[in-house]
Amino acid sequence: MGMVEETDKLMLDWNKISGMDRENKVIPVAVQNYLTKEVILIAYTNEEAFKETVHQKKLVLWSTSRNKLWFKGAESGNTFTVEHIFVNCEQNSLVYQVTPDKGNICHTSYNGVPNNCYYRELDMGTMKLKNINKGE
Repeated sequence: MGMVEETDKLMLDWNKISGMDRENKVIPVAVQNYLTKEVILIAYTNEEAFKETVHQKKLVLWSTSRNKLWFKGAESGNTFTVEHIFVNCEQNSLVYQVTPDKGNICHTSYNGVPNNCYYRELDMGTMKLKNINKGE
């Protein structure tokens, strides 16, 4: 894991969307656990990734940092089956309801237990991040 995944310092990437390659048109995708309804992650898809997701019924996204298709779990084995796809009213974002194929849902963990990607909560008084899995 990198520094941004481990810190308690708030380091929001305000340039994420403005810095994207304009040739690769993307829209945001909220990925939600079909069974628990928890939000696993927010990512991006382009037309190619969307078509692959529909065709394979597996979670395929567009990696904006690597500028290539991201077959979620291809390296870790933590793949997802897509159960439902919802389109918002303006057709500029999606919700994928997925079932984790192995149970793990994020590349991060705490004491060997896989995290949800949203494992830190902002303390609005101190503006620091708190790992909710630590139980502090």
